[in-house]
Amino acid sequence: MRSVFWLSLGVVIGAAAYRKVQQLRANPQEGGLNRAANGLVDSAAHFADDVRRAMAVRETELRNALGLES
Repeated sequence: MRSVFWLSLGVVIGAAAYRKVQQLRANPQEGGLNRAANGLVDSAAHFADDVRRAMAVRETELRNALGLES
């Protein structure tokens, strides 16, 4: 019974995603799929930069706390 639920949920999510992609492809004047993909890539790049900065700050804090040279 649980497998039927998960299968149904997957079908619904897949159908919704397919419809959204088709809508984006149908509207090239609004930027469509390319604009959505670029926005996603930019968001991921900004997130990765934030993570790298936070890692560098934390590494400096740990090195200072342990008395290690930077």
